[in-house]
Amino acid sequence: MSTAALINLVRTGGHQARRALLTSRILQDDKCLAVVCQSSTSERRTSRFDLDGSGRPATWDSFGIWDNRIDEPILLPPSIKYGKPIPKISLSNVGCASHIGKRKENEDRFDYAQLTDDLLYFAVYDGHGGVAVADFCNKYMQKYIREFLAEEKNMELVLMRAFLEIDKAYQRHAELSANATLLTAGTTATVALLRDGIELVVASVGDSRALLCRKGKAMKLTIDHTPERKDEKERIKKCGGFVAWNSLGQPHVNGRLAMTRSIGDLDLKNYGVIAEPETKRIQLHHASDSFLVLTTDGINFMVNSQEICDFVNQCHDPSEAAHVVTEQAIQYGTEDNSTAIVVPFGAWGKYKNSEVSFSFSRSFASSGRWA
Repeated sequence: MSTAALINLVRTGGHQARRALLTSRILQDDKCLAVVCQSSTSERRTSRFDLDGSGRPATWDSFGIWDNRIDEPILLPPSIKYGKPIPKISLSNVGCASHIGKRKENEDRFDYAQLTDDLLYFAVYDGHGGVAVADFCNKYMQKYIREFLAEEKNMELVLMRAFLEIDKAYQRHAELSANATLLTAGTTATVALLRDGIELVVASVGDSRALLCRKGKAMKLTIDHTPERKDEKERIKKCGGFVAWNSLGQPHVNGRLAMTRSIGDLDLKNYGVIAEPETKRIQLHHASDSFLVLTTDGINFMVNSQEICDFVNQCHDPSEAAHVVTEQAIQYGTEDNSTAIVVPFGAWGKYKNSEVSFSFSRSFASSGRWA
């Protein structure tokens, strides 16, 4: 079968055609491997479908997502570009949940969208002092990312510029408003961009988090910006701010804010609270990466990263998983808003742990987090 015919089948034939394409490519690689082995029997060579160099072709299950756990088509151009099958991540499969907890208002916001043909956007914002900044970011962050994408291909720089620009835009908005409470409102921001289904970049300010589940283990993609971090505390003090501890032993900038980076919090900008995010770039391995999770601190202060991975791995689909994570944080005693976004990758459902148990009590509560 010709390459053109195979490509046409992938576009129109669904699951069986993709199996045919993969089988054909495996056979081609096996032929090439046989030729190489004849010329040099002492050196083991691998093909793109011989993942461990064993000489045995990878099974369908090695690629995870094509094992009927979540049936997605292969992105043909990126697969050719990177030399390995890459699944399309459909937004319809993304799971999300947000719970008010025991607060009077849910100040968490979340969003996900397809920004371009090859770029997906996921974000969580945890507002404090009101919803003004979280709403502002939820409304305009996509706009700024799109603008900078037109000028810059490096997604880390795009996110860096977008965070700083949206903070300036909010400041202009607040200064033109007669509402003085806008000056003391703020939000965390954790934003992830996924290009070609394989290039993942995360940017974050505050204490909302992103984690990747790889081979069943949690991989943290963000680090909280709190006064407990030596580098963050030094910047606050250098700018004339101070760190005070509340009755629960939690540090706050100038006795008010539990984080050292945020969007908004204009009254603390002169004291070292900045909107510059820390970023991380990672290339996904769909044979071993199960999902990405974005969470706010109502979850993070109750459920650790590995527990989140274990809970999600027990779930049938990402929507169920997002609800389970937020509900488990509530069962553990959180009183804060809790929000989760779960994005499935190639190894979804591949690393279930039968020993996970769901607890319905935990002695610690987060009620006194905000001074």
